[in-house]
Formats: sequence, structure tokens, C-alpha cells
Amino acid sequence: MFRQILILLTFVLAFPESHGQRVIVVEQGSAKSLLKAIDEVNRLNAKEDAERSYVLIPDGFYDLGETVLTRISGHNVSLIGQSMTGTVIRNAPDKKTEGISRTAVLQNRGRNNYYQDLTLRNDLDYYHAGDDGRAVCLQDKGTRTICNRVRMLSYQDTYYSDNEKCQHYFQDSEIHGTIDFICGAGDVWFERCRIVTEKRHPDGSGHNIIMAPRTSETPWGYVFNRCTIENDVSPFYYGRGWHTTPRCVWLNTTLLTPEKLLPTRFDLRGLKVSNNYFKEYHTMDAHGRDITPKTNVQTFTLRDMTQPFTAETIMTADEARQYTFKAVFGDWQPAKQLRRLERQSRKIKKQYKLN
Repeated sequence: MFRQILILLTFVLAFPESHGQRVIVVEQGSAKSLLKAIDEVNRLNAKEDAERSYVLIPDGFYDLGETVLTRISGHNVSLIGQSMTGTVIRNAPDKKTEGISRTAVLQNRGRNNYYQDLTLRNDLDYYHAGDDGRAVCLQDKGTRTICNRVRMLSYQDTYYSDNEKCQHYFQDSEIHGTIDFICGAGDVWFERCRIVTEKRHPDGSGHNIIMAPRTSETPWGYVFNRCTIENDVSPFYYGRGWHTTPRCVWLNTTLLTPEKLLPTRFDLRGLKVSNNYFKEYHTMDAHGRDITPKTNVQTFTLRDMTQPFTAETIMTADEARQYTFKAVFGDWQPAKQLRRLERQSRKIKKQYKLN
């Protein structure tokens, strides 16, 4: 069905009259075609004020092999898959190249880029990579990225917001991992996302740590709102501090297995910092019952046990009310922009029979 919309090139560039956007349709299942399409939008959208370009990716398996750090350097670029679970972009770095800045499936460097209906999968051999298995799906060095129904499958450092001043927004997405699998800088809002912890070790022993922020130049850090944490095997912490002044709040979170959340709820041993702002508010079980403790005062330390820092991790209602899109993002309206981009993407997908 998809080949009917393709000419003999590896992709076709079109300019739909009904929309005025530039559209590239990738050849189904062809990693070469995908990479060529990305190169083309990087060229077309090299300037920050470029009109939006769309890369449409049919359901299929796009195997990049050991290729890492495929760069999206263009601005106002939309990568649109046919479906979140059917459109899979995968790499499998050699474990010798393991590292948080060396393994990403995609590295975003543009502004106002939009990702929808696709899976990013990093298949580095995590359980045989030694003490570390840092395998990133999306390393985001850009800003104002929106991810809508994007699934990321890896283990350690799955999502990395690698820009000290960035603003990003996730909605209805899914992120899997084991240790620090949501990590980095900036202000990042996760709305109605599914957070899935995998086995820490093949036998299920050990524990997971979901997030590790390093908030340095932005005021809010990571905001999880109305997210669901799915955990069936290894117990877990909400997170730990990376360095600088890490900030993260969990608002209206649903825990499918609340008994697997470790008693202190956060890992008290920061990597390079003890002074943090880690809070939760209105945590619920799978039946929607409020299971938030009345209090959870904990003392955080550095790994060398110096500079202890004691804090209450349960938010008040007044504190929770401070977290709004307007407060966190200012003049940027990512939820509104997402709805507009989703409508445009739906029309274009229908035109190219990818709906």
C-alpha cells in the first residue's frame, strides 16, 4: 500500500497544496531512506525560522545497526510515525562505545521539533555491558521539543535532556528503563506518560531509579503530572540527584504496584549533590485511592556521606498549585501547540494513506 505513494527514489518530497508544508515520505522499513530524509530536513530547515517540514514514517522496523547519534539539527521538524508501537527506529551500539553521550538513537539539536507516533529502541547489550550500560534513545540538546505518543525502550539513561536551559514537553508517551532512565537538565513536563521499570538485573535483583535531574539554570526541573508507574519485578525509587540543584515533582501519580516503591521513596545518596527539591503530591493506587503519606522527612547525603540535607518530600496543596504550564513555560504553550500539530499531522497522514 505504501509503495503506491513512492516513486523510484528512496523517498519522495512533496508539497501538499492543502497545507503548504514540506512533506517527505520514507520508504517503508528502509533505514537508508529514513537517514536520507533526516539529512534532507536538516538541510531544508537549517534556519530557526524555517517553515515546518514533515517526515512521514510508515509502520516498519528501521534498523540503524551500530549507527549512533543520528542528528536532527533542523528546526521546526516533525517526525511522524504511523503508530507508536508499529513504527520502530532502533540501533544496537557496540557495548565498547557505551556512554551517555555516545549511544543515542537520535540526537535532537533543533528548536521546536515534534515527534509523534513512533518507538525509539536502543538495543545495546545492557546486561553484559559491565557496571554501566548507558544507552540513550533520545539525547535532546535542543529546546522546546514536543513528544506525543513516543515510546522509548532501553535500560540506563533512556531519555537525556542535555541542555541546561531547555524546555520540553511529553504527552501520552512511554519510557522504559532501570537506572536514571530519565535524566538531565532543563524544565521538562511529562503529562499522562507511562513510566515502566525493567529488571535491574536479569534475575530481578537490585533496585531501579527512575529519574536523575541536574537542574542548573532553570527553576522547575522535571514535572510528572498524571503519570503511571508500572513496576512488576525490581523495587524502585522515584529518583536521585545528579548534581547542581536537582528538582523534580510527582503530581497525581498512579502506582500500579505501590508496594514496590522503596520506603524512603527517593534514593538518599545523591551522585554529586545533596541539596535538592524532590516532592510528591496526591499519589494514587491503581484504584484511584490516595495513598500519599502524611509526611516523609528524609535526610539526603552525598555518596561520601558529607553535607547532609533534611527535607520534607510531601507537597502541600498550595505548593502543587504553583505547577501550571504558564508558570513553568511562560509564553510557550506546548499543549496547545501539540493539538495544532496533531491536527495537521492527521490530515497529512490521511492524504498519504498512513492513517
